[in-house]
Amino acid sequence: MKTLILAGGKGTRLWPLSRELMPKQFIRIFDDTSLFQKTVERALLFSKPKEIFIVTNKEYHFRVFDELRDMRIDIPEENVLLEPVGKNTLPAIYWGIRTINENFGKSKVAVLPSDHLVDVNEKYIDAFKKAEKIAEAYFVTFGVKPTKPHTGYGYIRPGEKLEVGYKVAEFKEKPDLETAKKYVEEGYYWNSGMFMFDTELFIEEVKKLTPDVYKAFEEARSIEEAYEIVPDVSVDYGIMEKTDKAAVVPLNVYWNDLGSFDSIYEAFKKDQNGNAVRIRGLKAEYIGIDSNNNLIITERLTATVGVRDLIIIDTGDALLVASRGEGQKVKLVYEKLKEKNDERAIVHRTAYRPWGSYTILEEGDRYKIKRLTVLPGKRLSLQMHYHRSEHWVVVRGTAKVVVEDKEMLLRPGESVFIPAGVKHRLENPGKVVLEVIETQIGEYLGEDDIVRFQDDFGRS
Repeated sequence: MKTLILAGGKGTRLWPLSRELMPKQFIRIFDDTSLFQKTVERALLFSKPKEIFIVTNKEYHFRVFDELRDMRIDIPEENVLLEPVGKNTLPAIYWGIRTINENFGKSKVAVLPSDHLVDVNEKYIDAFKKAEKIAEAYFVTFGVKPTKPHTGYGYIRPGEKLEVGYKVAEFKEKPDLETAKKYVEEGYYWNSGMFMFDTELFIEEVKKLTPDVYKAFEEARSIEEAYEIVPDVSVDYGIMEKTDKAAVVPLNVYWNDLGSFDSIYEAFKKDQNGNAVRIRGLKAEYIGIDSNNNLIITERLTATVGVRDLIIIDTGDALLVASRGEGQKVKLVYEKLKEKNDERAIVHRTAYRPWGSYTILEEGDRYKIKRLTVLPGKRLSLQMHYHRSEHWVVVRGTAKVVVEDKEMLLRPGESVFIPAGVKHRLENPGKVVLEVIETQIGEYLGEDDIVRFQDDFGRS
């Protein structure tokens, strides 16, 4: 069995925890393992590293490999397919299925979203092994047995019983509460968004049911050209709801798509007062007085008094307070920030780069202070800024610094000043992480004030 992992979503309903450049699949929501890493662990139950393919946004290229490096998993670089732009799940899956078919020939492929929470046990393993038996003739979706009426999930009505599972009689959109109760009573399943496809059968059916998708990939001269013309369409709408070959295999395990903070509250363990609390940061702490049934994720000391049924998310640079049950509306906050071109829709105070990361410690009208963390053997681009000067102070490790034609080594406590308009570069030549405090001073401090002359990561 081969595995295709979908890792391109932006997770806009989880702002400010999730940002465009750090979406929910890469966040450590519940523990020190990201949802993406948990998905890779599930893929390894059935596939060797060389049989795992990942479709993601080009912006997440280095994030994906950082996550894999942390796991010490050697998935070939050519197995990571970088979409120039997101066009929903069908183009992503088709590109992945087509690539797997080209590399391995006719294959069974498990398709896994990377931003779901799934309880892996013998029932999980057994469901995928059973799905393999019928994937030759059917497009298999995995249906989760509902634990309660839920208005945030799509539903599947099972039909004729098969050797394994059932033919799909009908897909249902997210219902209201009364309809959801009816679906549960009548034995419907939640639509998990996980699939099992035979590569050749899938390509044939896409050609028949959504020819625009097929033609975009088969006739375009490049992936960039294909993504310019391919329609934005989900695999559910484009294939599963149209085909007469859809089957559902029951998956009787805990599953949560974490599509909103309400879903995250459901997934968390609660204290004796019904509060779900996640502390992020060394100095973070939560104190609750007469407070019940709240979701609290915080990076600082947070206290609540006499509040109930709230969502409180603190990320240092942003604070979200919402009523539980209104989690789906968080996306509207993200959209308003995007309209204003506010960078807080895109990046956290800590932003990850292929060379490491930076954290904004403080900023004012004409200054910004950052902590740069450079991984061993990595270096930033040779660059220049028009509108700001920079002052670097080494805190940990050894820095190799280039300023114009001068090269120097700086150790903890040593510093260098880089005037505006001067070419410079920062490198970590050592074997331990390099930490540098950077003070920027200037009339404009935006991240787009950068001219790159050389870059190890192909950035312009």
